[in-house]
Amino acid sequence: MGKGDQTRQAVLDQAVEVGRRVGLGGLTIGSLAEQMRMSKSGLFAHFRSKEGLQVSVLEHARTAFEDTVARPAIRAPRGEPRLRELFERWLVWAAAPGGCPFIAAAVEFDDQPGPVRDRLVRDQRDMLDMIATIFRTGIAEGHFRPDADPDQFAQDFDGVLLAFHHLCRLFGDERAESRARRAFGALLDGARPGPAEDGRAAPAAR
Repeated sequence: MGKGDQTRQAVLDQAVEVGRRVGLGGLTIGSLAEQMRMSKSGLFAHFRSKEGLQVSVLEHARTAFEDTVARPAIRAPRGEPRLRELFERWLVWAAAPGGCPFIAAAVEFDDQPGPVRDRLVRDQRDMLDMIATIFRTGIAEGHFRPDADPDQFAQDFDGVLLAFHHLCRLFGDERAESRARRAFGALLDGARPGPAEDGRAAPAAR
């Protein structure tokens, strides 16, 4: 990695942390240059615009998410164990100082058309697709009902994490994590096969 790439990497590391605290809208080339003790023109050469910086921050955050959450989770056994690993790692990601940069950005850009929103939507769809795909392996492994809806599960999984982020970040609720795990457990229980579906005989009616 050349010196220019190393500088860009260091700038983006700092930008992601700043973006977690103040949001992408509060992230400017001028303020970031001051924090990095760089000239504004030197930083501008890397990103060309505030919008370019914001998109680069999202790309960098996605790489960090993949490295710390997605890829390690994929190494877990297929099906439910993989989902559990993904959930636990995602909780740690969301509870980091400043919270989840994607959730913060979604609130900022949900009604602002443009490259930043487009990038954010693409990343969020990819994350939902990842959850649904892992859930499908659980169906194939017999962990979940054949008629369970992977896309619905992905949405509900995301909903649990959004609620956790809200309770943890806004309210500072110490019960947020335990409640998130309880909600996730209920979500898994609701998707598991019944006695007749997993090969065990259903109890006789009386």
